[in-house]
Amino acid sequence: MATTQNAASPKKSQGFQGIRAAIWVIVVCLIIAICIYNFLLGNPENFAGNDTAGHPTNLLGTIYKGGIIVPIIQTLLLTVIALSIERWLALRTAFGKGSLAKFVQNVKAAVAKGDFNAAQNICDKQRGSVANVVSASIRAYKEMESASGLKKAQKVAKIQQAHEEATQLEMPTLQMNLPILATIVTLGTLTGLLGTVIGMIRSFQALAAGGGGDSLALSTGISEALINTAFGILTSWCSVIAYNTFTNKIDKLTYALDEVGYTIAQTYEANHTEEA
Repeated sequence: MATTQNAASPKKSQGFQGIRAAIWVIVVCLIIAICIYNFLLGNPENFAGNDTAGHPTNLLGTIYKGGIIVPIIQTLLLTVIALSIERWLALRTAFGKGSLAKFVQNVKAAVAKGDFNAAQNICDKQRGSVANVVSASIRAYKEMESASGLKKAQKVAKIQQAHEEATQLEMPTLQMNLPILATIVTLGTLTGLLGTVIGMIRSFQALAAGGGGDSLALSTGISEALINTAFGILTSWCSVIAYNTFTNKIDKLTYALDEVGYTIAQTYEANHTEEA
């Protein structure tokens, strides 16, 4: 059992591995969003008469009229952008320095020749999560060659187990913060819808009051409804793209790991006879 644990312990990945306390990212994005709402969008110069209660004279003032829901949706949008950058950097480290497809091809070629030292050198140059897992499988292969008292099928199973355990150790780092992006996909639309409903309520209140003097309140309510709808859709749109992009990259990485792990296990089975 100790042999398997040692083999399954991959080298620690070098480089940026992600932000574990994503709550602080959200807090910072909230502070930034509030500052943008109050000082940029709420600048008196964006409104007639230099008064935020007046009619907006440009797009920034129109967005400000979206109401208190605007900084909330902006927080979600900024969080998507921040976590997208975070995931891009983390996955870039996980993939390693070179091309993943070329790395898999070179490792499989070295394993097919039985040159595991060359395969290990390729992993050392590549680095990243993929290289770590492959290195764990190679170490397990070498340890099984010198192990005694086990049948060939058991040794192959040990190599596969070491590969799977190393993969499971790396996966949490790869998938970290993706659930937040997945949540914002729905939350962005729902928050925008909430702002839309609030804006329409204000519009109907202005209509119920009647009179030409309430036209400003009517236009404000309609602006709030439309702005929040637009921001909610934009936030969900960005989140969907980011989430699907990163999950697709992780799927490619996982497939590459499975491909190399299967090759190493099958190579051992082909190159060794059953022990008595």
